[in-house]
Formats: sequence, structure tokens, C-alpha cells
Amino acid sequence: MIIKVLLPFIAATFVYSGFVSAEMRQSKPTTSPSKPAVPKVVQPKWKVFTPPDKSFQVLMPGRPKKKTQVQKTYMGEIKLEIFVAQPPEQEVAYLVTYNEFPYSYAKMTNPQKILNQAQDNSLKATQSNLISERNIRSSNGHPGKEIQYVDSAGKVTTNRMYVAEGRLYQVMAIVSKKQRPTLAKTITGYLNSFQLVLRK
Repeated sequence: MIIKVLLPFIAATFVYSGFVSAEMRQSKPTTSPSKPAVPKVVQPKWKVFTPPDKSFQVLMPGRPKKKTQVQKTYMGEIKLEIFVAQPPEQEVAYLVTYNEFPYSYAKMTNPQKILNQAQDNSLKATQSNLISERNIRSSNGHPGKEIQYVDSAGKVTTNRMYVAEGRLYQVMAIVSKKQRPTLAKTITGYLNSFQLVLRK
């Protein structure tokens, strides 16, 4: 019952991911018909980013833009915090999101159940096909899951999700089919750089 109420709220992340993918499509430079389009990869300067509440740190290509989405449930309003960075001249987006669960929900619900539900919902919301999935843990032992999926346009999303201290954290990279081979190592480095920081 509670999970169904929270599903649209969890889906907001993936709706926004779709928006980022659309932006990636629109930002392609126009080329003449005689020359094939070859995506350029200009490596940006990566810096450690920490949000205002200092709950995590991650390497980002420049300072990410912040967006907040609010979902109304019978338990009250729940906020989804989104941080997104899109390097210029690259067909990729890097996102970190988190949402706070109500205390009772977080205490009563098995973390694996939350992760599995988030996975199912992400595939439905983006109409994507699952490529791979595996259980993981954060560096300080919080349960997590990594999923990789591809949408109808060929964009591949790698999403690492963690349940920690009443929150669902999601670390995502969305890349075009063309630039996926070139940026594979960069994406892995980005995902590996994510560190949860225990709140006091």
C-alpha cells in the first residue's frame, strides 16, 4: 500500500532523466550531409562536489545544477533533490538524486524491497530494457544495487542506488550509443567516486 503511494515519487527521478536525454538530443551540432557526425569528447575539469547537507561526495564535471521536485502523498510532501551536470560537446549527463522517506516507512521496509521496486519503476518510467543488474554495497556498508538499461533511442543509463539513513540515493550516468565506448572509463570513475557520508 505505502509502496504504491511512493511509486510516482520515485518515478520523478526517471522522468527527469528522460528530460536530460531530450536535452542531449537537442544539443547536437548541425553538420553538412557530406560529413558524418562524429561526437567530440572534450574532457572537462572534474571536481569533488558535496551538497549543502554534506550527505555525500562525488566527482562531477563542473558544478552541477540543482533541481528540487516535490511529491504530495497522504503522509505529506516529500522532496526529491536532483544534481545534474552535462559537459559541453558531450552526449552524456551525470546525475545524483536522493529522497527522504518517512521515518516509519524507512524503518518498516526492507532495503532490498525498496531497491527492487525502484528498479522496476525505472524500467517502466523510461520504457527501457534491462541490460544488467547486481547487488552492491556502499564503501561504508549500506545496501545498494547497480542496474544498466537502454531506452528505445539507444541511450544507456547506469544507475547505482543505495538505501541509507532513511533515504534512497541514486547515482546515474546517461550516455548516447555513439559516445558510450569513449566515455565508459570516465563513467565508471564517476560512479566509483560516489561516497556516502554518515549524517550526525
